[in-house]
Amino acid sequence: MATSEPLTASAAAAATLALLEGQRPATAPEQVPAAVSLPTVTVTAAPTSDQRKRTPLWIWGAALAAAAIVLLGGKGGLISNFTYLQLSLVLVYAIAVLGLNLLTGFNGQISLGHGAFFAVGAYTAAILIDRYDVSYLLALPAAALVCFVAGFLFGLPALRLEGHYLALATFALATTVPQMLKYRHIEGLTGGVQGINLIKPDAPFGVALSSDQWMYLVVLAMAVLMFWLARNLLDSRPGRALMAVRDQPLAASTMGIDIARTKAITFGISALYVGVAGALHAIIFEFVSPDSFRFDLSVALLVGAVVGGIASLPGALIGGLFVQVIDKYADALTKMLTESVHLPLELEPWTIYGVLLIALMYVMPGGVAGGLAGLARRWKMRAP
Repeated sequence: MATSEPLTASAAAAATLALLEGQRPATAPEQVPAAVSLPTVTVTAAPTSDQRKRTPLWIWGAALAAAAIVLLGGKGGLISNFTYLQLSLVLVYAIAVLGLNLLTGFNGQISLGHGAFFAVGAYTAAILIDRYDVSYLLALPAAALVCFVAGFLFGLPALRLEGHYLALATFALATTVPQMLKYRHIEGLTGGVQGINLIKPDAPFGVALSSDQWMYLVVLAMAVLMFWLARNLLDSRPGRALMAVRDQPLAASTMGIDIARTKAITFGISALYVGVAGALHAIIFEFVSPDSFRFDLSVALLVGAVVGGIASLPGALIGGLFVQVIDKYADALTKMLTESVHLPLELEPWTIYGVLLIALMYVMPGGVAGGLAGLARRWKMRAP
């Protein structure tokens, strides 16, 4: 009896690309027969700053509640330092998924190489902190700037590519950067295959918090800031231009939007977000090495964006949670399934990605955030 091969990272990436291609809107208007009259289109003015929706109070309340977790006992409290580390990683991956979502969900460019920008941000912060004794609070904006420039410069030549061709170009980026970090002529800076060891910073001013608790607060503050900036960007004129390029590039160009510039800047902003996430990851993990940023990371971020919800800010948080949970439990879950079902082959962790993606395509095509939003709308319609 023939047995199926385990799902690999490439297969998971292909399934994700197929799902994204199915969700992407048409890029060119369909031809309308002459006998069919076109509907009247009403163009409304852009909302002013007073007309834009304010951030709901419950979001700020949730952020304050998340920050108040550290009050449950200080050092050695009710929540272990390991749990604080896991919560920090969820927020770090949420920032990275948000950056990829800005590029893929809101601008329509597919990337399989954002793990490379994650690595650039991590190494920038690690080199500044370890080699030049720069404060970690200053290393974060430096990593953001370096990644923005790198993303913008990469986005310029990639503007001629679309769809799967762009995905292949970014795939090459994801596989090249980890090897470049091992280059022997820059080992004195990057540490080569050995990487760089860091020391997690302690809480300042003698505050009675462990280093894991303090870094959790730092990561939480950065996550709130990055999500707030993303929301304000999407509500602004550049944000509407960004989404117009995704929906109808021909119409956007006719309206005077510089498509090439918009795509390149969006690529830079997306890389900036992922770079900040990489810098935070390096600080809280206290270590960076080339093997920590393999192609698997890029696929995990893309899958997290799809599972959470493409073109959804709350979906980025769900995607970050998914990436962390899968990274921590996928291997144990596949081994448990293999032993319990007595399969003739050993499943790989990527099998979980494939099964979840296939199920999501049928149950929640818009991701978890889109599915929950749809359920909420149905509940409101049925409510008296």
